[in-house]
Amino acid sequence: MKNALTFDIEEYFHAEALSGVVRPEDWSGLESRVVDSTRRLLDILDREQVRATFFILGWVAERQPALVREIESLGHEIACHGYAHRMIQHLNRHELAEDVKRAKKVLEDVAGTSVIGYRAPTFSVVRETLWSLDVLSEAGFRYDSSIFPVRHDRYGIPGAPRFPHRVRTAGGGEIAEFPLSTICLPGWRLQVAGGGYFRLFPLAWTRWAIRRLNERERQPAIIYLHPWEIDPEQPRMPVGRITRFRHLVNVGKTEDKLRRLLLDFDFAPAAEVLADMGLLAAGEPR
Repeated sequence: MKNALTFDIEEYFHAEALSGVVRPEDWSGLESRVVDSTRRLLDILDREQVRATFFILGWVAERQPALVREIESLGHEIACHGYAHRMIQHLNRHELAEDVKRAKKVLEDVAGTSVIGYRAPTFSVVRETLWSLDVLSEAGFRYDSSIFPVRHDRYGIPGAPRFPHRVRTAGGGEIAEFPLSTICLPGWRLQVAGGGYFRLFPLAWTRWAIRRLNERERQPAIIYLHPWEIDPEQPRMPVGRITRFRHLVNVGKTEDKLRRLLLDFDFAPAAEVLADMGLLAAGEPR
C-alpha cells in the first residue's frame, strides 16, 4: 500500500513555536538554512528512489526559486503551505484568500506546474476555521491536508474523520481532505504522522503504527516533516524549556530515522495516493 510522504518547506524561524520571539519583519535578517536542509532531504529521497509532496511556503519560494525548480525537476509534487506562515485563526476570509492566491501564483510561476494541494501552517484548519475550505476550493485547490483529528493545544478537530475523504464545503464547493494520521487505542486517539511525534517516539512505534493503518484498517498513512527537523546546527532562540523541547527534541536523529523508515514502506506524493483512492477527479494533475 502506498503511504503519503510530505514535507513542509519553511525556515526554522517560521515554526509557530518561535513566533513569540521572532517577528515576521525580522525574518529577512536571519540566517537562511532551508536550502541546505531541503537538499539533504532530496538526496535521501533520490537514494531510495522515493517521490514526495513538498508543501512550500510562498515566502521561501520567492527567495529560493532555484530550490523549487530543483524539487519539481526531481519528480516531486509541488504544493502550497501558504505565503506568510500565518495561522488561519489570525486571518479573516479576505486575508486568507489573498495569502493563498499569492503563494499559489508564486509556486506555479516558479515551478511551471499546477499546484492543487494545500497545508495550513500549524494545521490551523480547526472547527472554528472550517470556512477556510471554501476559500481553498475557490482558489483552485483540489485537496487539503491540514486537519489533525485530535485534541491539541494549538490545532486539531477531535472526532473528525481519520482517513482521506471528500468534503462538501458550505459554499457548495468540494475538496478532498487528507487528514494527518492517527491510530485509535482504547480511550485514545494518538498522533503518529511525523514532526515532533516522529522525533520523540521510537522508530519501532512509528513502524508499528503505519503497519496497523495499512494492514488492519486498510488505509494509507501520511507522514510529514520540516527541513529544520534534520538540522541540529540551527540557531537557538531564546524560548522556554518546553518550547525548546518541542522544537528541538531529537533533531540530530531524525535524518537517520527517516532513511530507515523509507526502507520499510512504499511512499508516494499525497496527490498520487488520493488519485489512487479515487478522491481526485479524473483529469486533475497528479
